[in-house]
Amino acid sequence: MPAQYVVSGPAYAAGAEGDTIMGLDGRVAFVSGGGRGIGRGIVACLARDGADVAINYRRDETAARETAAAVRALGRRAEVYQADVSDWAAARAMSDAVLRDFGAVDILVNNAGIASRGLSVAYTDPAEMGRVVHTHVFAAFYLAKLFLPTMRERARGDIVMISSSATRSLAANGAPYNMAKAALEALAKTLAKEERDHGIRVNVVAPGLVETEMGRRLARAVRGVRDIHELDPVSPFGFVCQPEDIGNAVAFLCSDGGRYITNQVLYVDGGGFDTRRTRGQV
Repeated sequence: MPAQYVVSGPAYAAGAEGDTIMGLDGRVAFVSGGGRGIGRGIVACLARDGADVAINYRRDETAARETAAAVRALGRRAEVYQADVSDWAAARAMSDAVLRDFGAVDILVNNAGIASRGLSVAYTDPAEMGRVVHTHVFAAFYLAKLFLPTMRERARGDIVMISSSATRSLAANGAPYNMAKAALEALAKTLAKEERDHGIRVNVVAPGLVETEMGRRLARAVRGVRDIHELDPVSPFGFVCQPEDIGNAVAFLCSDGGRYITNQVLYVDGGGFDTRRTRGQV
């Protein structure tokens, strides 16, 4: 794994007896789009805290297998599953394989996502709208439907949707992405009410700009920087959010520390960019 995913250092220090931080031992997590980017950071943190992980990928098998190898190096089980989770038949076949391998899933992280092209509605291809909504929303619906029956049989279940701080502003020139993430949050809030009596918590983690391949493209397109770290000085706390920052939020929600939390949106964006600092003011 790249250096930012190495499970070491003060932020990840285990207890004196090697205890995990959030106590997820014995739990099984499924992470869609878990091979790279934010998904890889989530997988790393869940495994660090004791969970075995089923890692879904769509195209980048090499990255998914590297992520799985890092999980196994921690002494946790990891398996990889190729599927386009926005396709019902593919998602169903994959979930069958996951359940055969692991028996059940009690943590579901709906992370798979794609960007939109940043055009106004007038210039957006309807096919793009379909791709983005299917990837973010239909996939999450499919996976929840497929894993809920066995999750209800577990002592505890957690579903975490990875949304975006974009839902706070719903800025122009991003209708497919804005609509998809807003619908994803609506699904989470609906599921939270439906599944609470089954011991299942459903929450949303909404990142801001994160250093991933998608984040670097966004920084170039919107901020005009060649290196995303050029934004460190104007970012909250002096650095751009890292994938493990999102992973830590997910791990907390799924831990005993988050046992009384459901139907919530947790923004992980450092409070947003400080526009005064962006303009060079102190």
